[in-house]
Amino acid sequence: MALFAIGDLHLCLGAPKPMDVFGGAWVGYMDKLKEGLSIIGPDDTTVLLGDLSWALDLPSSAADFAWINEIPGRKIILKGNHDYWWSTAAKFRKFCDEHGFRDMELLNNNSFEYEDVAICGTRGWFFEEERSGQHDEKVFKRELIRLEASLKAAGERQKFVFLHYPPRYKGYECPEILQLLEKYEVRRCFYGHLHGGSHKLAMEGLWDGVEFRLVASDYLDFKPYKVI
Repeated sequence: MALFAIGDLHLCLGAPKPMDVFGGAWVGYMDKLKEGLSIIGPDDTTVLLGDLSWALDLPSSAADFAWINEIPGRKIILKGNHDYWWSTAAKFRKFCDEHGFRDMELLNNNSFEYEDVAICGTRGWFFEEERSGQHDEKVFKRELIRLEASLKAAGERQKFVFLHYPPRYKGYECPEILQLLEKYEVRRCFYGHLHGGSHKLAMEGLWDGVEFRLVASDYLDFKPYKVI
């Protein structure tokens, strides 16, 4: 058994938006993902940190989730900023039942157990939204509530947090999220979202008692990061 993490698959089977157009590492990325994810076994758990499909709604995402369904083992999914297909947990469960997709769960106001660890998380928030004038205080506060609900659901178990947006990077930090990590004694935090030239902004390693790791797919050369 192993616990893996990877974000930003950006699958495009249900929407004509392949990442290959960005060139570089993204050329042939779906084949690279298929090969990289082949190390995952049926007894493993994989956390998928958002931006999974370019589809605009659940019906259009069926081909992408069929692709994800081929990843062995349990898949725990959280929302990214481009996951426009995202709906309610009940609608997602119905969607999975209708298509025969198994072992997929949404990380949303809840937590999941893996051995002696609690898997917690939410989408988070990002400085880009503030800088662009699109900062929405209501949405931001909702993300904080969701993260704390997830951490509370974990009880006394050791907590690992998975976010789509980085809670800190060079030149920026989100103090409200970092305060929650400290309050609930989180020791490991994983995030995605940063691509290409933004990789150099990533802050990894130990910061204020928390180990941070960037697990965006292109940063990992399209291979999942083994958490445990």
